[in-house]
Amino acid sequence: MTNIVFPVDFSESTDLLVDGAVKFAKTTSGKIFLIHVAPSDIGFAIGDMGFQYFPEVEQNEIKEELRLLNELQEKIKASGVECEHLLRQGLAKEIILEYAEDKNADYIVMGSHGRSGIYDVFVGSLTKDLTKNAPIPVLVIPVHNRK
Repeated sequence: MTNIVFPVDFSESTDLLVDGAVKFAKTTSGKIFLIHVAPSDIGFAIGDMGFQYFPEVEQNEIKEELRLLNELQEKIKASGVECEHLLRQGLAKEIILEYAEDKNADYIVMGSHGRSGIYDVFVGSLTKDLTKNAPIPVLVIPVHNRK
């Protein structure tokens, strides 16, 4: 069985990426290890009084992201692919690489969308970081100019 780590960010391309990851998993008799890394600074705001922390904002955001992660896991399982998931807070690159190592992953599957810089527009800064640092292959699914 092929172990596939599949990080998600719940962007508009998530459904397209799920379809690609499922197709790859079926082709390789794989199991998907779904992961979402939430930022560590959820719940912090800057106001007149400086930095303020609102734990209820963080709790609500994490609860919603966990709900979305559970929905994706169920969608993947319904397609006939084994799947488990993890939600963590912190630095995405480090957490994803640790998760891949913990799960003895054979591949990481990522999307190609990005937010800044010409290379990042086509590949994505996190995807770029993972392709440079991962000890295993990173399968990049193109999502730009696709619906």
